[in-house]
Amino acid sequence: MKKAKKRLVYKIAAALAVFVAFVYLNNSSLLSAKRDGGPFLLAHRGVAQTFDLEGVENDTCTAERIHEPEHEYLENTIPSMEAAFRAGADMVELDVKPTKDGQFAVFHDWTLDCRTNVSGTAADYTMAELKNVDIGYGYTADGGKTYPFRGKGVGMMPSLTEVLGRFPEGTFLIHIKSNNAEEGEQLAAALSKLSPERQSRLAVYGGDEPISALKDELPHMRAMSMATMKSCLIPYIALGWSGYMPSACKHTELHIPEKIAPFLWGWPNRFLNRMEQADTLAILVTGDGSGFSGGFDTPEDLERLPSGYTGGIWTNRIERIAPAVRE
Repeated sequence: MKKAKKRLVYKIAAALAVFVAFVYLNNSSLLSAKRDGGPFLLAHRGVAQTFDLEGVENDTCTAERIHEPEHEYLENTIPSMEAAFRAGADMVELDVKPTKDGQFAVFHDWTLDCRTNVSGTAADYTMAELKNVDIGYGYTADGGKTYPFRGKGVGMMPSLTEVLGRFPEGTFLIHIKSNNAEEGEQLAAALSKLSPERQSRLAVYGGDEPISALKDELPHMRAMSMATMKSCLIPYIALGWSGYMPSACKHTELHIPEKIAPFLWGWPNRFLNRMEQADTLAILVTGDGSGFSGGFDTPEDLERLPSGYTGGIWTNRIERIAPAVRE
């Protein structure tokens, strides 16, 4: 009887050892296929003025708290995007808002009050009217003593059509800044006019409702929301040790908080290889995902990346990070 129990214990121990060895070998980056190249660089809003993230909330007027300007560029403008691509960005993120005449203006804030010389929302104006708005009006680094960009932002707010026409080969991440399903339907209608090849260079993210509506119309479009992220990562965390790839992880984009990434099966190289095979772009952001996620904005931030990291990184300072990555 004792011998039988011992044999059973040995069998269980052997099975556990085999299981542990399988999980390790199946998820170890040391044994994964070699990855070449450097990080994929996503420039948030192009080259932009930066600000202190401490205490920032959804309605914070960030233009009123910018750092002392180091360059002339304003976020979400064609010059800022040109500068980002020139610096070395692989993808540029931009924000869109519907206008009164059914177009999409490229602009970040919920309202125009903070950053511009007019009030209301983009939806209160036609795109032609928004071209007369000064988007540099509200920027100040000294509490309102001086406004270094006032008068320099007239005519600088582009439409989405204008941006895509200016950068026919550009890769963009389009942000729907609401949770309105109608905006997803409207954006899908606009993007459906593009060629499949052009659509392949675009990704969209935003609230659950507009992203769901967009995917209903354009199921092949790479799109992400909090709901799609959960649908991918929760099953992956549960079963990814086996190599299982949830269908929600395929052909999408993932924004992965830096503090969560090490807990993903196969992180970094095995995980990145799996996502690449699933035609999914994984972008690493700083923070833990509980609040406003930041970017890798200094050379010191890059030192926290895994050795030889080749996945995506989110940055607010592409003009600093791209040269540092090249070095």
